[in-house]
Amino acid sequence: MATPHPRLCRISNQVLRRWSHILWSCAALAALSACDPFTTQTAPTDTKPQARPDRPVVAAPAIPQTPSAQAIELRRYYARVQEDLLARGLLRVDGGGVDTPFTDQMLARNFERIALAEEYTRGAGLQPSSGALGEIKKWTTPVRVGVIFGNSHSAKNQAKDREILSRYTRRLARVSGHSVSLVSGQPNFHVLIMGEDDKDQLRDTLDLIAPGMEASSRAIFLNLPRAIHCLVVAFADSNTSNAYRQAVALVRTEHPDLTRRACIHEELAQGLGLANDDQNARPSIFNDDEEFALLTSHDELLLQILYDPRLTPGMTAEQARPIVWSLAQNLVEGGPS
Repeated sequence: MATPHPRLCRISNQVLRRWSHILWSCAALAALSACDPFTTQTAPTDTKPQARPDRPVVAAPAIPQTPSAQAIELRRYYARVQEDLLARGLLRVDGGGVDTPFTDQMLARNFERIALAEEYTRGAGLQPSSGALGEIKKWTTPVRVGVIFGNSHSAKNQAKDREILSRYTRRLARVSGHSVSLVSGQPNFHVLIMGEDDKDQLRDTLDLIAPGMEASSRAIFLNLPRAIHCLVVAFADSNTSNAYRQAVALVRTEHPDLTRRACIHEELAQGLGLANDDQNARPSIFNDDEEFALLTSHDELLLQILYDPRLTPGMTAEQARPIVWSLAQNLVEGGPS
């Protein structure tokens, strides 16, 4: 795992998302990888994935922590950012409506740009890609989502976020037709909700769930600049596979409720295979304009297309296109347009 990847490291075709209308950004190390960031050796292509044993979770301290000055300032900063977006009519939670119509052709085009294109050139740091379409990448095994909360996250917010994850995983399973669930043991999609004051816990947690993570990737998790709001890494068993087997997402505890919920919505959806962004996708969370905070009706259709059994990991854009366009026609009310 020595070659840097365009999305900050080689561990996956990650997506560095910048919220372009204001001076902050949401980085997503998104699910476009064909290598395992948590091991130093690549598994043979015929090696079947083995269930990982339950790993111990770092125990919360008995005495509540007093937030550090850095954590307090981050909370204030992210609160101001959310207020600014809301004041400008952004971070919508309605999922789209009569003001955001789209046709079957738009849906099919958006699917190609979001599920098949890559934002950065592989092995070239943050160099923008040519925009060429790649291959289908998705999970073929059940997605078992597990959450680990930082000690800085209040019990009230932990309960709130766990309920959000429970409802959202059920929604993802329903719209995709794929098995997605919140579990208490043996997760393969780890969601870490931690903050500035949880650095030691985050380091210990990564040691447990990602002992072989490349140093540069680990540094991103442990030293997030303020501009990076949340991120996800997803990966497969080998360099030749496009079938995901594991993922790790990180969401900051310092975010206000809506932004934290938006991070959960986006990182899980990107970790399922909708990893790119496109400025023309609307209504969608896969657009840097941040008009929508939560998964939209349009995005549900993208997931439905991606997880149609006729689309298989590794399928090229040319192979997938007739299937995608046929599905889009059938999904959009009114048929072809």
